[in-house]
Amino acid sequence: MARYLTYAAFGWLTFTGVMHFAIDVSIPYLRGKRVPGPETTLYHGLNPPFALGQLLFGLMSLWAARREPGLLREPMVVILAGAGAAAWLALTFFAMGSRSSTPASSSRC
Repeated sequence: MARYLTYAAFGWLTFTGVMHFAIDVSIPYLRGKRVPGPETTLYHGLNPPFALGQLLFGLMSLWAARREPGLLREPMVVILAGAGAAAWLALTFFAMGSRSSTPASSSRC
C-alpha cells in the first residue's frame, strides 16, 4: 500500500508540473495573450522554472522510488522527501499570493 501511495504522490507531482507548464507557460504564448511589459515578464519569468522544477523533482522521485523501493523506508530519506514536499507547498502559496498583481488578472472585467 505504501508503494502505491508513494507512486501516486510523486506521479501527481509530475502530472501537476506538466499541467502547470502547459497551462501557465505554453497557452499564453500560443494564444498570443502575453502583453509586453515588466510585470508580465516577471510573472511569465517565474512560471517556467517553477513548473520545470516541479516536473523534474517528480520525475526524479518516481525514478528513485522505482529503482530502489526500499529507499523510502529510511528515516532520513523520508525527512528529505517531506522537506521537499513542504518546500513545493510553500512555493505554491507564495506564487498564488502574487496572483493579484498579475497582468492576466488585471485585464479581466
